[in-house]
Parts: sequence; structure tokens; C-alpha cells
Amino acid sequence: MLSNSLTETVTQAVAAGEKAVAVDTAMIAKLTDMAGDFAINLSIAMLILVATVFAAKWASRATRTALGRVRGFRHDPTVLSFAVQVVRVLVYVIGFIAVLQRLGVQTTSIIAVLGAASLAVGLALQGTLSNVAAGVLLLILRPYKVGDVIDIGGVSGSVQRLDLFVTQMSNANNHKIVVPNSKVLGDVILNLSGQTTRRVEINFTVGYGEDLARTRQVLCDVAAGHDKVLGDPLPWSGVTGLLDSAVQVTLHAWVNSGDWWQTQADLMQAGKEALDAAGIEIPFPHQVAVPYGDEGDTLPTVVTVQRPKEP
Repeated sequence: MLSNSLTETVTQAVAAGEKAVAVDTAMIAKLTDMAGDFAINLSIAMLILVATVFAAKWASRATRTALGRVRGFRHDPTVLSFAVQVVRVLVYVIGFIAVLQRLGVQTTSIIAVLGAASLAVGLALQGTLSNVAAGVLLLILRPYKVGDVIDIGGVSGSVQRLDLFVTQMSNANNHKIVVPNSKVLGDVILNLSGQTTRRVEINFTVGYGEDLARTRQVLCDVAAGHDKVLGDPLPWSGVTGLLDSAVQVTLHAWVNSGDWWQTQADLMQAGKEALDAAGIEIPFPHQVAVPYGDEGDTLPTVVTVQRPKEP
């Protein structure tokens, strides 16, 4: 009887052991299958990610080539660059969703997560999102385009690129200037080359004893003799200010936008030389000592004087 009991115990132990081994074997097989499936999905996801990168580059080139054939985009690199960036971002978003789906993340789950996190993301990225919105509005309103010389909040430069987030400029010293689109849209935009022509305005000062009509004629002749000054409208000169020690005479001349800087420098120099040649005095300040208080005390002061006219 003892022998039978011992035999039953051993039998039960063996059966339990076989059952445990079977369970472990099944678990190991299941884990192995899961690991194999994950490895396959991960490999495919990596291939999709690599394909997405190449697809984004190809789509960007194709978009640039296709839009470059359209007359409205061909001569406007601002819109062309913006459209290429939008296409690139869309391809990356589609590829990212495909990678997540391959890894077992359902699209509905992605939408649910994005919906739940939209408020937090919007608050955290409100500056970035405002730049994107401003970039879209700048593209629609078109206050400037690539190549224009603009002034934003006292910072001027030539527009090199309009991105989704920033506007890149380069100033006369070839400094790279990056301005967020939200700041561009919220500030005063002065487009210096938005028109085909610009007006040169130079202020000269002459003495109160000078012949003002002759002064104006001399300055107009200087402007008319410059080959970059346009004939329509004609150069104009007139008295624009009665200062403390001089009369301000202003010269206006119209030029093409690309000739503005050099023409302004040329007219400023030529106007000064012409006034000197005509004997018209340009007053300038001198420092003299004025007596005050006790005898021998002097107070330096600055006054504007003119050379005496020859009889």
C-alpha cells in the first residue's frame, strides 16, 4: 500500500513536471514568435523610414521642377520654396504614420492621442505655430519676395529665403539675419525695392545771405547731369527749412531702385562740389571762446559762422 502511494506521488510529480515543461515550451515558442514578428516589423518600419526620406527628397525635386514650369511660380522663388517645403513636410508626416502603424500603433489611437494632446501642444508651441501661421499669411499677402530689400523694425537686408518659421535676410555687410515670421507680420515692413523707381532726397544748407534761386538751379543742374537720374519726373530743388544759422535746400531726384545707393552718394558729392565752385557758402560750426563772469573767464561755445563775402 505504501508502494502504491509512493508510485502515485511520483506519477503526479512527473505529470506536473511534464505540464510545466509544456507550458514553458509554449511560452518560449510564443515569445520567439513575438520577437520574430517584432524584428520583422521593425525592419520593415526602418525601410519605410528610409523610403520616406528618399521620397521626401524626390517629391521636393519633382514639385520644384513642376512648379518651375508654371509662369506664376517661375519668377517667384518665394512661393516656389514655400510650396516645396509644404510637400516635404506632408511626405514626412505620411511616412511617420506608416511607421507607427507597422509597429502596431493604430491610426485611431494616433488620432485620439493627438486630439488629447492638442491643447498641451498648442500651448507649448504657440510661438512656433504662430510663426507657421504668419508664414502662410506672408505668402498670401505677399508684402515682399525673395530678392527684395526690406526693413523690419529698423533691421534692413535683402530677403534670401522665406521658410515656414523664419525669414532669412542678408545685409550690406553680408551678415545673415533671421527674423521669426510672427515678428515680421506684427511689425512695420518697409519694402525698399518693392517699386521700380525710388526718390533720392538730399538736404543741403547754405547761408542766409546766399542767392537761393541760384542755389536751387545749381543743384537741379547737378541732378540733371547724372546719367542715372530719370527725366520723368524732373529733378526738383526747393527751400525746406529755415534753421538757426542756415537755410536748408532739399534736392529730389528719381532713379531706378537698383541705382539708388550709388546715385545718392554721387549727387551728395557733386552737389557739394558744385556749390563750392559757384561760390555758395555752406556754413559749418566753429568753436569760439565767449567771455563771461569775472574778467578772464571764458566759456567755449559752438556757433555757425560764414566766411565774409568778397566785395
